[in-house]
Amino acid sequence: MISAVDTLNYNHLRYFWVVAREGGVVQAGRALRLSHPTLSAQVHMLEDHLGEKLFTKVGRKLVLTDVGRTAYRYAEEIFGLGRELVDAVHGKGGSRQMRLEVGVADVLPKLVVSRLLQPALGLPDPVRLVCREGSFDRLLAELGQHALDIVIADSPVPSGSAVRAHNHLLGESGIGFFGSAALVAPRRRGFPGSLDGAPVLLPAESLSVRRSLNQWFDRHGVRPRIVAEFEDSALLKAFGADGLGLFPAPVVVAKEVEAQHEAQLLGVAEGVVERFYAISVERRLVNPAVLAITRAAHEDLFATRVARGG
Repeated sequence: MISAVDTLNYNHLRYFWVVAREGGVVQAGRALRLSHPTLSAQVHMLEDHLGEKLFTKVGRKLVLTDVGRTAYRYAEEIFGLGRELVDAVHGKGGSRQMRLEVGVADVLPKLVVSRLLQPALGLPDPVRLVCREGSFDRLLAELGQHALDIVIADSPVPSGSAVRAHNHLLGESGIGFFGSAALVAPRRRGFPGSLDGAPVLLPAESLSVRRSLNQWFDRHGVRPRIVAEFEDSALLKAFGADGLGLFPAPVVVAKEVEAQHEAQLLGVAEGVVERFYAISVERRLVNPAVLAITRAAHEDLFATRVARGG
């Protein structure tokens, strides 16, 4: 027998879903043609039922809480299935689209992540890829709640983590220094010594690749002039594209970096590598889309490095 506590009012869930999707009660009210008090009351009833706050106010904006983000993901799936059901009944639907929820650590190079995930979209059966970016700790927590299928990160799950998860090494890449032609041309000879005093854009001190680069600078006795530091690798490259400094990037995507940012490769920081992991709650990967990602990483993107035992 199902108790009243276990049941869920799907009207309340739908109103919450629309408020979250539209970005606020005002916008949702227009979409649903309902008054603001009615919508707010429906959302509050869902919060009371779940015993958790789904939104918090930041200034004039409604922002989803951690529980709210989880509820929104489930609502997306529930109402997406509802649309598929109607299509299937009316003969409009084909095979059910697989959904792959991927958490991406926000410090990762976006070009590498794009190359890593693309094979999931090339399977015979259609896949809907949903990428969620955030801090490693937050993504691990969501993985532990089964809100994500995998997490792509640059480090394994730390020992003693409260989340029981398994690391699957996708591969590793060397790090090269790139820059505009005007910055690279006069420094081609004598690299890495030519970096001494050169303007550079670097990852933030908190990132593992930055610590490796600092050690590499020390080994070679070079002191570049640090123009700026970034946690976001895409922003770092955007500054690099404007010619504001030489910048590091994984050499596995050297062609893409050169093409997208009108940059040239100056040289490779030998011994400095960035590793990439797929983290899952399963010891053995079985999801076809995840298997496609890991297979392509080993056989294509990181083939040379993995062959060496990276």
